Amino acid sequence: MPAGAAHRTRKATIVMDGKANAIRDRISTVQNTKKITMAMKLVAAAKVRRAQDAVLATRPFSETLQSVFGGLVDRMGGDTADIPLLTQREVKKVTICCITGDRGLCGGYNSFMIKKAEARYNELVAAGIEVDMVLIGKKGISYFERRNFPIRKTFECGQNPTSKEALQISEELLNTYLSGETDTIELLYTKFVSLIASAPAVRTLVPFSASEISEKGDEVFQLTSSSGDFEVERTELDAAEPQDFPNDMIFEQDPTQIVNSILPLYLNGQILRTLQESVASELAARMQSMQAASDNAGALAKDLSMQYNRARQAAVTQEILEIVSGASALE
Repeated sequence: MPAGAAHRTRKATIVMDGKANAIRDRISTVQNTKKITMAMKLVAAAKVRRAQDAVLATRPFSETLQSVFGGLVDRMGGDTADIPLLTQREVKKVTICCITGDRGLCGGYNSFMIKKAEARYNELVAAGIEVDMVLIGKKGISYFERRNFPIRKTFECGQNPTSKEALQISEELLNTYLSGETDTIELLYTKFVSLIASAPAVRTLVPFSASEISEKGDEVFQLTSSSGDFEVERTELDAAEPQDFPNDMIFEQDPTQIVNSILPLYLNGQILRTLQESVASELAARMQSMQAASDNAGALAKDLSMQYNRARQAAVTQEILEIVSGASALE
């Protein structure tokens, strides 16, 4: 057989799990995947900045509301017995409000929150307390609906929570509590700690505590990119000072009525804030997941490159051996 014909009919050497050209195609696929995951990480980082700006934008209103509430409570002498949202009841029924995400690809963010809500539900039921649920986020809704949990209401919330969405949720919770259908409302959300850590948190949303509203401080976060790496700086903020109302100031309405009007606004602000914090936690978890995926893709591409080089070397060696053998046969 002529040497040219032998070269045309010769097949590529198979090494490990495929041919050299198949390995080359797989390397290209892995590299494209890495580009996608890195792009998703950067998109999530941009959205974290947007969530940060939204939190900062709500601060002036929250501080003013806290200041006015503190001043009114001081003016009333701490007597809040006539304010339903500040009155403690005997707990016979609890409504759990659980915030999860609408999308996946964010590590254990959704599963941690779902497990926390399910454990709290089982704990309350074991104590003989009736429980129903208000669910926010598609992941939590699909999980609890498939398992036939008692669900009162569901809401879908995207990655840019608005005051309108928070108002719909707060109205549902207020109507449930004021109508006597539940005795307390617990909020389960993910507290944003840092880009690499978040913590499922539980707090009693309603009834409120007057001292907590007037004395509780706040904290804001800011995404930075020092040394080329994303980091979060947290700033602790003191509680707003109670507004000083002079003793001779005359209110057109009774201070009790004003407080009753302020508390729904406060509830709306708290829900909006927890939605924003949960979204920030979800985005941070997605950033970490996409970074891990990018690192894994890089490591896999490196391993595949080594396999590809071995395959090429084996093919070249085989060709040299065949040429030498052919030359020896012609002598």
